[in-house]
Amino acid sequence: MTHAEDAPGSSDLLVVANRLPFDLDADGAWHRSPGGLVTALEPTLRARGGAWVGWPGRPDAAPEAFDDDGLEVRPVPITADEVAAYYEGFANATLWPLYHDVVATPRFERSWWEAYRTVNERFADAAAAAAAEGATVWVQDYQLQLVPQLLRERRPDLRIGFFLHIPFPPAELFAQLPWRRPVVEGLLGADVVGFQTEGGAQNFRHVATRLTDATDDDGRLTAADGRAITVAAHPISVDASRLDETARDPDTAKRAEALRHELGDPRTVLLGVDRLDYTKGIDVRLQAFAEVLEQGRLDPAETVLVQVATPSRERVEHYAEMRDDIELTVGRINGAYAAVGRPVVHYVHQSTPREELVAFYRAADVMLVTPYRDGMNLVAKEYIACRSDGDGALVLSEFTGAADELGDGAFLVNPHDLDGVADAIVAAARQDPDEARRRMTRLHDQVLEHDVERWAAGFLDALGV
Repeated sequence: MTHAEDAPGSSDLLVVANRLPFDLDADGAWHRSPGGLVTALEPTLRARGGAWVGWPGRPDAAPEAFDDDGLEVRPVPITADEVAAYYEGFANATLWPLYHDVVATPRFERSWWEAYRTVNERFADAAAAAAAEGATVWVQDYQLQLVPQLLRERRPDLRIGFFLHIPFPPAELFAQLPWRRPVVEGLLGADVVGFQTEGGAQNFRHVATRLTDATDDDGRLTAADGRAITVAAHPISVDASRLDETARDPDTAKRAEALRHELGDPRTVLLGVDRLDYTKGIDVRLQAFAEVLEQGRLDPAETVLVQVATPSRERVEHYAEMRDDIELTVGRINGAYAAVGRPVVHYVHQSTPREELVAFYRAADVMLVTPYRDGMNLVAKEYIACRSDGDGALVLSEFTGAADELGDGAFLVNPHDLDGVADAIVAAARQDPDEARRRMTRLHDQVLEHDVERWAAGFLDALGV
């Protein structure tokens, strides 16, 4: 790694995201933290001598920029107070619930908004300093919605894209935001604004024309300054080929078999994998599972539910309360239906290595994905990518972006309809094996074809890269 602070303005392609693809530890050492976004974009960025602008993950740290084998890494410092106000506050206690159909009540704090604006300005400054003349900048997600316009004010020569990874709400909900106009104007600074679904794109067009002077001409917005802004759906996906390869590995198959044995060799393994978040519908699947056991539709001696709940935002009050409620529900179900040494619900509240998750996907007969609202839900696609054997079944909420693509083979449910969720769980667990393979083969082919690389290439193509 070599320091890059002496070469500002040299990158032709930049990604601006809340987090870097590296984490900074307490000793000042960098560690890679690859995710789907990194996997999709890193090769293109390295090939073009691109840059990644983001927070290193530690408050009050101000590390220098560095070059990592052709990828320029530009850390943006954020103080501990700003993490509390900009990230935990405005991003995750205001925007997150508002954009997820007000599943929880958003909080509108003026000090949080000021911190959000300040941090967005800092990200825009960093991107402006790193971008070469006429460069392309791709801004990511709800934490940085002001950056496109702020960056355009600083660097009108740039080509700017923005992608929202979470849902964009209808106008009736978005209108609650006291700072609705500056957020929309921030997004209108981009040349291309992408959403997970066409519904999200339509919501944004409606909001933009209602709250600003932008006009809508057959799906393309024209800003007050005369710029044309493309607004479209670009559904994200997963690194399907890598997941498929991992799932086919003999060691993964052995681990999946061992997991089933550790679970007591049940007839049916149900699986949920989620961040511990109130939007994910963990509560409804637990309630539905309890009901099918009570009704005798599934036998607790032959059925187990594994719920992996990755810790998330535990300093936010909603999340702490939700964790308590879920763990209480798990205890009640096991108290009513478990045998000694044979819990019927296995609850895992910890981060799980990727290889272990793939083994869980291979071991599960039914995947339960029941969010009340979700931009896409990549867990559904991960499960499908791991099922090259053609076995397995997916119970999927209608209110995920994934339902638009996977509805033909999944068991679609309304997560607000407890009876419907319970019926889908039973149907998925008891479906005909030949029909199950037809469904899963269709889904597997879809996910492998429409993978994360295709998503990134499609968006960059829309940007003219």
